[in-house]
Amino acid sequence: MEQVTERKLSDIIERIAEEAGARAVAVSVYDYQSERAFSHHGDEWFHAASTIKVPVLIGVFAAVEASLLDINARVQVRNRFLSVADGSAYRVESSRDAGGSVHAQIGKTMRVRDLARQMIVTSSNLATNLLIDVIGIDELRAALDRLGSEGIELVRGVEDDAAFDQGINNRVSADGLVGALRLIEEGALSTSSSDEMLDILHAQEFRSGIPAGLPDDARVANKTGEISTMAHDAGLVYLPDREPYAVAILTAWPPSATYGRRATLAALSRAVYRHVVGADDDA
Repeated sequence: MEQVTERKLSDIIERIAEEAGARAVAVSVYDYQSERAFSHHGDEWFHAASTIKVPVLIGVFAAVEASLLDINARVQVRNRFLSVADGSAYRVESSRDAGGSVHAQIGKTMRVRDLARQMIVTSSNLATNLLIDVIGIDELRAALDRLGSEGIELVRGVEDDAAFDQGINNRVSADGLVGALRLIEEGALSTSSSDEMLDILHAQEFRSGIPAGLPDDARVANKTGEISTMAHDAGLVYLPDREPYAVAILTAWPPSATYGRRATLAALSRAVYRHVVGADDDA
């Protein structure tokens, strides 16, 4: 991506964001074909929503490789967690959790491998919190630090409302998520771990963001994240006859903006794709 093209892409991103009514947009790209990076507000922090599950996934496999955890170990499925803010107990509401199959296992056990898959594929908050508890938030952060991860702040479990009320939130930047994806693609852990993480990300069920802006022959290993004022997607895009690219798209919205957010992610994904592959227009 030449500099002039990057300026054009920034203009297109701003136009799409303005027309959609987004409050803020950040886009980061790393293209393995050209070995070039692009960043539009890529260092700005956003509430992570469920994109934080990508760093947690990396931390899980890092713990496995450090022999701190067996990928096939069985974990008691429970729904009681302690807030990092004040130690109060909280639960993950099943009505707000996409991963209903994990809630169905409460009182039973699930393998670490299956919890990791549910955390990404169905975006299960309960699976996420169980994994964070098993490994420990400090160990997860330490693993990310050892791998050189930047632009990621993992500080609590999901749906920890007491922490949220005190402003204690998981945060990411677009650059940070692209960096996390690159750890997976470039084999920062073992080949087998990277392959399994990619397999999990490829199976993610929510496809209305980055994948929706791409041609039918694109394959995408991605993770979405959406809450009341945030809509994000980050993934690795594999196209025929070229090297892949990593892209993260983060968007913030007014609370009243309940429609068009996913379509905006798709439009931004389409704009990135056209510039990565060298399309001449911005249609």
